Amino acid sequence: MDAEDDRQERRLNIHFSPEVMAGVYANFANVSHSDYEFTITFARIDHEVEEEEVPGVVVSRVNLSPRFMKELIEAMNDNYSKWQTREGIKNLPEFDGDHDDG
Repeated sequence: MDAEDDRQERRLNIHFSPEVMAGVYANFANVSHSDYEFTITFARIDHEVEEEEVPGVVVSRVNLSPRFMKELIEAMNDNYSKWQTREGIKNLPEFDGDHDDG
């Protein structure tokens, strides 16, 4: 038996305030990195402005270890794939069960 098999499955019990639960809206993200971490900066940008300089405000900034960044990318790819599949199914032509093809 592996050491991994001996470990019990752990469940997260995370609590947060209603304000944090409400979340923030972002329509722009910037990703940067150093030798030690990745940083994702989320912002809300006003795309309707016609000026050369587009105003925006940072709504959140998250620093991640390289290992966690890899796990986040994998989780995002998995969820995006599931979303694409669900959207594709929703867009299929509906089958009309009243027709008899035989």
